[in-house]
Amino acid sequence: MEPLKPLVHVKGPSDSGPGERSRMLDEARKVLVNAGIDTQAIVRIDVPGRGQSASAEAVVRPEVEPMIPAMQSGSLFGDRIGVLVVDAHHLRLPEARVVTEVLGQTDSHESQVVLVSSGALSPSLAAHVRKHGDTISIRKLREREAAEWLRSEVRSRRMKVRADAQAALLEKFGSDVGAIARALDQLAVVKGSITGDLVQARFRNRPDEPIWHLTDALSRGAVDEALRRLHDLLTHIHPLVVVAALERDLQWLAMAEVAPDVATFAGWVGSKPDWYPVQKSWRAGKRMTDDNLAKAADALRRADAALKTMPQETHLVTLERLTVSLCYRYRR
Repeated sequence: MEPLKPLVHVKGPSDSGPGERSRMLDEARKVLVNAGIDTQAIVRIDVPGRGQSASAEAVVRPEVEPMIPAMQSGSLFGDRIGVLVVDAHHLRLPEARVVTEVLGQTDSHESQVVLVSSGALSPSLAAHVRKHGDTISIRKLREREAAEWLRSEVRSRRMKVRADAQAALLEKFGSDVGAIARALDQLAVVKGSITGDLVQARFRNRPDEPIWHLTDALSRGAVDEALRRLHDLLTHIHPLVVVAALERDLQWLAMAEVAPDVATFAGWVGSKPDWYPVQKSWRAGKRMTDDNLAKAADALRRADAALKTMPQETHLVTLERLTVSLCYRYRR
């Protein structure tokens, strides 16, 4: 098999669900890994949908603008960088034209660009991909195909998952193979055969994993880990619960940033100065800048509004974008 070109389009169906989206992102990461791109050298851009940008009037919106210099320059250490553009079908016509022009001028040896879209790209960008890039298509996954995928995954993991347990997983998660894979990750520690009753009991309630695993990943700017933690949480709790927890965490960071000392901060949040969460928020808050705090708060506000007004099908995408944005705002 010949190596893929420096420009790859991972194209999913226009009615992509969580399962297809997970497979598209997995395929995109595989392209970057196979191209020898270090995970620290991947720049992820989440293209906002209609009404989700901080500045809809700009020719190139602020969420999209970092893609331009990323495609034009290599790593500081001379290595290739990876540019992962998620929801590239949301690029507006002027943005697509700018991206196409930049791609035409970019040294293909400096970067690996992966465009992920649910459906078609803008005409100018689509034509450029057809001429200079490769396309990987992800089909809509039906439940029968999800069942085949599950059987194959169980064999590859060498797990003992009984037929009634596999049926329970499919009943619980449908064709969302990303959620099924995360469920298998949790079930991997079970000794002996996994039964249907065990699956029903295990995934009836919230996971054992607390939400601070997500906020810790955000504070380190660990995008991949933060997204995985987010997906685990959304298997069991409502998106608005996640947003509420993130808002509380940001409030603590904002108070820590302005507090004169840790004792004062602890008093404001009603805890003791030596309590570990207080110490952790104190250190993280002191690393934050006013600008990043303001932008993080704005991202949370817009995500909260989108969850309360937009269809449920958009909730996962909204929280993924919020997670990536907070990773960039929290780390320095």
